[in-house]
Amino acid sequence: MNDHPDAGPACPVPTVDLVRWRTGDAATRRGIAEAVDAGLRAAGFLVVTGHGIGQELRDRVRATARAFFALPAAEKQPYATEVGGRGWLGPGAEANGAAEGTATPPDMKESLSFASEEPTGVPAVDAEWFLPNVWPHQVPALRTDVQDLLAAMRALSDLLLELLAGALGAAPDRFTRHTAHPTWGFNINWYPGTETVGEALPGQFRIGPHTDFGTVTVLDRQHGKGGLQVWSDPARGGAGWQDAPYVPGSLTVNAGDLMARWTDGRWRSGRHRVLPPPPDAPSEELMSLVYFYECDPGTRIGSLADSHTYLRGQLTAINAQGGA
Repeated sequence: MNDHPDAGPACPVPTVDLVRWRTGDAATRRGIAEAVDAGLRAAGFLVVTGHGIGQELRDRVRATARAFFALPAAEKQPYATEVGGRGWLGPGAEANGAAEGTATPPDMKESLSFASEEPTGVPAVDAEWFLPNVWPHQVPALRTDVQDLLAAMRALSDLLLELLAGALGAAPDRFTRHTAHPTWGFNINWYPGTETVGEALPGQFRIGPHTDFGTVTVLDRQHGKGGLQVWSDPARGGAGWQDAPYVPGSLTVNAGDLMARWTDGRWRSGRHRVLPPPPDAPSEELMSLVYFYECDPGTRIGSLADSHTYLRGQLTAINAQGGA
């Protein structure tokens, strides 16, 4: 696999202007829908502009989070959690490649992780999906800033799901009818330079190769040499690993496993990774804000024709109480 392709096919990730989608005429919207469908079939990724989430808010979240990551390890330790939990994931805590069965050394990052917390009133469901988040007292502004960003990310995610429904020629609420009380996750991923994480071991990444689990992931990333790469399958005309295109101010969106299942595999769950600090810029530091959107617990995920279904998660409790 070529980590730094400098020739060959262009990366099959289209740029989509959401303002044009919201305000365009039928022909404009049809062209956007076709581009979205093609991008999600090829690599499972889009770049979106006109999303309406201000840069100032994203900068505030990064600045406050950076103040937390700069704390001594002993001050961060009380917030330590395991993968899938809420709190601080310290160095060496995660190896994302394991999710797809790819053995890699631990990822070269630290994370602050948050998730859905507004309870449903069903104890078994709330204990699985809607627990309280952990907010470091050393950076009190983080809670307000993150909550403001989360509200914006959720609204954007529902707009994206309406766009995806349009790309399928389905009713606008094909997916959003199932996001009244959704589960979601949010990671602030800090990728420091080699002075903090050391030289990369063979096969080590800032984040190892994997796909996400949900419907759509909305990523606010910083451009860098040790940045995001996406996979398009050479067996299907793709070019393997390629650097993801970057448009200043944009957001990167990928489909997850849930969306791939929901569309019978028409759309790919976007496989991706983040390269280690580059040898020619070892002090490069990046930070990503990553929102993982899902759907309501108990949602039946079926084919486009609703010819088969399965229940998401361990939801016997909600079924017993008459949930959807």
